[in-house]
Amino acid sequence: MLSLFEIGAVLLVLSASFGWFNERFIGLPHVIGLLVMALTASIALIGFDELVPGLGVRDTVETAVEEIDFYDTMMNGMLAFLLFAGALQVDLGRLRSVALPVGLMATIGVIISTAIVGVGFYLIARLIGIEMPLIWALVFGALISPTDPVAVLALLKSVDLPQRLEIKIAGESLFNDGVGVVLFTLLIGIATRTEELTFLNVGELFLWEAVGGIILGLVAGYVALLAMEMIDDYPIEILITLGLVAGLYAIAVRLHMSGPIAVVVAGILMGNRGGRTAMSESVRSHLFQFWEFIDELLNSVLFLLIGLEVLVVSIDPSLAGLAIATIPLVLFARFVAVSVPLSILSMRSAFTPGSIPILTWGGVRGGISVALALAVPVAAVREPILIATYAVVIFSIIVQGLTITPLVRRVVREGIEP
Repeated sequence: MLSLFEIGAVLLVLSASFGWFNERFIGLPHVIGLLVMALTASIALIGFDELVPGLGVRDTVETAVEEIDFYDTMMNGMLAFLLFAGALQVDLGRLRSVALPVGLMATIGVIISTAIVGVGFYLIARLIGIEMPLIWALVFGALISPTDPVAVLALLKSVDLPQRLEIKIAGESLFNDGVGVVLFTLLIGIATRTEELTFLNVGELFLWEAVGGIILGLVAGYVALLAMEMIDDYPIEILITLGLVAGLYAIAVRLHMSGPIAVVVAGILMGNRGGRTAMSESVRSHLFQFWEFIDELLNSVLFLLIGLEVLVVSIDPSLAGLAIATIPLVLFARFVAVSVPLSILSMRSAFTPGSIPILTWGGVRGGISVALALAVPVAAVREPILIATYAVVIFSIIVQGLTITPLVRRVVREGIEP
């Protein structure tokens, strides 16, 4: 059994090695390159084990990967720091200018997508002879509908988008995962008969988790800002932000509030007001560079892990049809989830046609969806949900991630300014 230090050492060595090889010989965007290489290595290892079964190389690597609790590592470890690092870069003024479309896509859009994916997944499963209760199909809809802020923000670094559209995609991804987790939690409770589906129950859960997370993030962020305004020492101020993220997320989880929403709010507050009032130019430069490095480091490890997780996902060939059919279903649901809010808003302000295809194709899924799928407690539905989730995530990151730039160029070339 590997120690925690040994697991971390292996992940860092692989991230550095794959990152160097990709930069030197392949030239893909960094996180996509890491995912492709990890996925290729995993598939090659499976193939090698089939050809030479006696060596047990796959079993050794698989055991090491299984020791990493992906859900706990993602949801109770990396996510808080990745969200804060992303939110730190968000311009609040630009975000306010698109607050209404971002808010509608992050709430109504997620609910619409959850319903479409849930019903569609249920019907596809029945069509190919897989037992999938509707409530569990809706659970899948909830975990796959939110765009992943980690994957989206990593993707945006390599895409030259118009500023207004970029802030829509980034802002939506930062907030809709909180809504998705609330829906996922509620539907899991209904599926396991620990929650009742009533409007009051849904309203209470949403207010406590989402609104409570916003308030908690504001309070903690202001306390951290007040402390930073009293000093001018970048190591201490960086330490304050680390304490803010870890402490805030831990308190939010303990109070059953939305940790992701809380750290996003604190990050936006710190990056905007903090950058103006609580930091000297030297502190600001060091602090932002530190969090940019944290973002790159954790993203590298996360996308490597997504590629390696294929070793522990038991792939049943009979579920291949379900997984493949789910990809266009999720894309269609994303298209509707984007179109409906923008159509509502078009009654009061104009939206150019290019916004919908780019927002649809730029809605990348990632590690959060995989982590939530791994948290499904019922084995009978967990395998088809996990395999479908993995198919959507891999397609989303690799195919959508590599083709979003040509799509943007085509839109701009045709004279459509999103």
